Amino acid sequence: MAFSFKPTELPEVIEVETQSFGDERGFFSETFRARTFADAGIDVPFVQDNHSRSVRGVLRGLHYQLAPKAQAKLVRCVRGAIWDVAIDLRRDKHTYKRWVARELTESNRKMLFIPAGFAHGFYTMSDSADVEYKQSDYYSPEHERGIRWDDSSLVITWPLRGSTPILSEKDARYPTLANAEH
Repeated sequence: MAFSFKPTELPEVIEVETQSFGDERGFFSETFRARTFADAGIDVPFVQDNHSRSVRGVLRGLHYQLAPKAQAKLVRCVRGAIWDVAIDLRRDKHTYKRWVARELTESNRKMLFIPAGFAHGFYTMSDSADVEYKQSDYYSPEHERGIRWDDSSLVITWPLRGSTPILSEKDARYPTLANAEH
């Protein structure tokens, strides 16, 4: 199986594509191979896999964990379509506060690698979407943080349908980046 690794506008955030082989029975696609990813510069020990399902209009995020429990993620949409966003929260980098987004769908089978030090969120563009992602560290409630999805200092372009996305109570209470611990 072959993968392609394409740096995005934020070079450490990498768009990953994989080959798919299909016939009348369906398809087969390899989605992760540690050695191949390491050779491409993504040498991350993933320790936890997550799966979420969201209905159209749901926005999850923008989530991150503080050091020493900061997480890298490898995100893919296995059913439906999402707008996936990563924001650089590393104050010591020239890319601080910059963001990148990609449409991830079940048909394009693209993935997005998001390094530790970035916030992550996604918006559901299809009737429903199943998102699976690998994490480089375990969920740690005491290190969990978030920032508002509509923080005006970030100017994130969300492909919203309607005026306000569907948010969890926790996501709706997150502070702006200026007021967030990161």
